Amino acid sequence: MPIIRVENVHFAYPPEGKGAPVTALRGVDLTIEEGEYVAIVGHNGSGKSTLSKHLNALLVPSEGRVLVRDWLTTDREHLRDIRSTVGMVFQSPDNQLVATIVEEDVAFGPENLAVPHDEIVRRVNWSLERVDMLAFRHRAPHLLSGGQKQRICIAGVLAMQPRVLVLDEATAMLDPLGRREVLDITHRLNKENGVTVIAVTHHMDEAAQADRVIVMSEGRIALQGTPREVFAQVDQLRALQLDVPPITQLAHALHQTMPDLPTDVFTVEQFVTAMRRTTDDGRRTTGAIVNQPTIQPTNHQTSDPVITVEHLSHFYMLDTPLQVQALFDMNVNVQRGEVLGVIGHTGSGKSTLVQHFNALLRPHDGTVRIFGRDANDANLDVKAIRRRVGLLFQSPEAQLFEHYVGDDVAYGPRNLKLSREDVRARVKRAMESVGLGFEEFKDRITFGLSGGEMRRAALAGVLALEPEVLVLDEPTAGLDPHGRHQVIALIGSLRAQGLTLVIISHNMEELAQMCDRLVVVSEGRTVMSGAPREVFAHAQELRDLGLGVPAITDAVAQLTGEVVLTVDEAAQRLMNAAAVSTR
Repeated sequence: MPIIRVENVHFAYPPEGKGAPVTALRGVDLTIEEGEYVAIVGHNGSGKSTLSKHLNALLVPSEGRVLVRDWLTTDREHLRDIRSTVGMVFQSPDNQLVATIVEEDVAFGPENLAVPHDEIVRRVNWSLERVDMLAFRHRAPHLLSGGQKQRICIAGVLAMQPRVLVLDEATAMLDPLGRREVLDITHRLNKENGVTVIAVTHHMDEAAQADRVIVMSEGRIALQGTPREVFAQVDQLRALQLDVPPITQLAHALHQTMPDLPTDVFTVEQFVTAMRRTTDDGRRTTGAIVNQPTIQPTNHQTSDPVITVEHLSHFYMLDTPLQVQALFDMNVNVQRGEVLGVIGHTGSGKSTLVQHFNALLRPHDGTVRIFGRDANDANLDVKAIRRRVGLLFQSPEAQLFEHYVGDDVAYGPRNLKLSREDVRARVKRAMESVGLGFEEFKDRITFGLSGGEMRRAALAGVLALEPEVLVLDEPTAGLDPHGRHQVIALIGSLRAQGLTLVIISHNMEELAQMCDRLVVVSEGRTVMSGAPREVFAHAQELRDLGLGVPAITDAVAQLTGEVVLTVDEAAQRLMNAAAVSTR
């Protein structure tokens, strides 16, 4: 018998103010078998998260019904049974941690289920061991990395011994190492413990590892099937504002000239194996796998730096017993007109570094010069600096506070004492530059926007100040492929307008597309810098730092030893290599 049944479910969120109800689900039918690993994908606003919240009665249908085992989610008498059976892990681990010590946090759920003390101790030990966090049981959760926090959240759910684990964008904010950690744990729980896993994700490479993929669109299920069945429908996925994994895109691009190459490959390992079989009849494309090339770093220094960081050190809780050093002797320059990418594992110091770029933080040691002004100068005009250097944080809701979108975007220009006409003109330009139509969105309620719309509204508020430098912290995290493409296009447009951009991201593929130069941060230090092609040539070093390289780059490096950054470039190099090998 299925462990979850969703039958003709409709759901509408209540109206905000005088608006109409917002319909999120429109007749969804879905069956989840016990022991399955199911991925749910879809564009922002497609209904994925709304559907996932119906699976453990956080939401109940406006019409239709959801059954967990044989319990109706509308039956409040079985609410505890339902939530003990279906555990949920959300996108932000900080919103799920409730205690000051790890083991107490993990014990919170079983305690609320009135589990006996000895059994709670056993469950806490077991669940921490399952997520490889037993050694951290006495640590404070807020001192852990993002990946470690998410593992603690999973342990807290596991301690309630659910039969179903629902992950709602649980890896969206994690670095590559954190993502791998969480995915390894969920797959191990699925295979070894028989836990049913339902993962809502925007990462197509994660969905490709599931048993079944559900594609949502406009509150309905648009496609479903095995990863091979779903990702074979490339044109239909693109019409649904989605995409296929980059490795699969590369296989499709090569298939036109290499018809024996399968297109249903989703990982680097599958692709490399398929290419070797297709091109060599058992021989390597270029002989043995070659070592990564040694590339001499390019001198990127120019005579026009807008921000200069020299020997920067920074401490949190300075001069207290809890003092922690976050940055150690950092050296970074931001050149006028460039797009600089900053990468590093969670907790490496990236966000602390960029908050020095507009004097939100001041150096405790070393110097930061912003447009030639010392950040520690007592006479520094901080307001003027922050008008010239705009900073967009990772969580857009942290920067939104006005009731209406137009008022939020106008907040900065109004504080510049501009005329009413100039404020309106700036707001209109900023909103339309991020894809929010002025007339359509200016009177929308700010917190009624989707996650992607919130991010664009927050960015419009920064752009309305018309800064010269724009710092973006994870600008595409939590966005669907279409939303990510829009942000990348916007960044290209802003650069063409003369803005200098600094981008923090965990997405190596996007950084390869967008950036002129990368700075790699680890343990509060700058450890590498150079053009993307130079940095990604050091794949093993990046992996050792908890990072990685784009899947395309990894695959081509294994086959030819060359460093490529895009699907088109990879296809051309591999076709050339295959042609040489057949001569």
